Amino acid sequence: MLNFCTLYDSNYLVKGLCMYNSLKNVCSNFHLYIFAFDDKADSLLRKLQLEYVTVISLSEFEDDALLSVKEIRNIGEYCWTCTSSTIFYCIQHFQLSHCTYIDADLYFFSDPKVLIDEMGDNDVLITAHRYTPGYDLTSTSGKYCVQFMTFRNNENGMKILKWWRNACLVWCFARYEDGKFGDQKYLDDWTTRFTGIHELEHLGGGVAPWNMQQYSFQKQDSKCKGIELATSNSFYLVFFHFHVMHSYKKGIVREFYLCGYPLSHATKKYIYLPYLFKLKKQFRILKRVDKQLDGLATQELKITWWKYGKAIVKLILKKDNKYTFWLE
Repeated sequence: MLNFCTLYDSNYLVKGLCMYNSLKNVCSNFHLYIFAFDDKADSLLRKLQLEYVTVISLSEFEDDALLSVKEIRNIGEYCWTCTSSTIFYCIQHFQLSHCTYIDADLYFFSDPKVLIDEMGDNDVLITAHRYTPGYDLTSTSGKYCVQFMTFRNNENGMKILKWWRNACLVWCFARYEDGKFGDQKYLDDWTTRFTGIHELEHLGGGVAPWNMQQYSFQKQDSKCKGIELATSNSFYLVFFHFHVMHSYKKGIVREFYLCGYPLSHATKKYIYLPYLFKLKKQFRILKRVDKQLDGLATQELKITWWKYGKAIVKLILKKDNKYTFWLE
């Protein structure tokens, strides 16, 4: 069985549940440990009684070391501080053989088992940003992305995890300083600092706004297939990282700012649009649990306009409750 953990508060609840449902759709044998970072998320997650999920509250999770730094970090910084600790908690508390941390804004298009299997006999799996030239932030944000990381419960895996946890407790802020940035740039030298580190090679793991320009996408066998433009190597998309996707309400119109990176026609059609539909569906489900939930528009909506450069989607009311859209 594959063991995963993630963390989020109520602001990421819809995205986190979409991530869980996508995992459930493609992975036959897994368990997900969700760390609820506020009371609202904790309450709603427990009401949903999700299959294959264990919900963990802050009161269960936080220890003296975390609480000692909580007040000097903002919400985002504290979440980053806690990432390594969530993995550590799951492995220790539930006696897991391994645990993979996944960001709440991932969406799985195929089974991630192929990524974890690629580790072989290694103890830790890390994923590179694979930046497209022009968007390369390696120097300030790091070579690797804390989005999908696996640690084995053995001597070396736990040694590396404890080192990372201790480093984040000492310093974890949303700024570049002395070669550090959040919890992320600590990973830059792991392939030389430690043994047993495997850098993911599968191109389908870690496609994101900062590297999607390197690939073309198409539908094949009901899956999303990617082709690396530089090599013509093909792969099935395993997960996409929907980084920086914000929503704004203007009357009956809701706009999604989808990251500011140029999006190809195929990327819109096969990746972003399906995800938007899943978000809206998930919000309707949550509204049945909590009538006061604020977030995505509750009306039946129609995608009518997509501005290519700024990548904004406008959703407006549609009376016949049917989805139609076109792509410029």
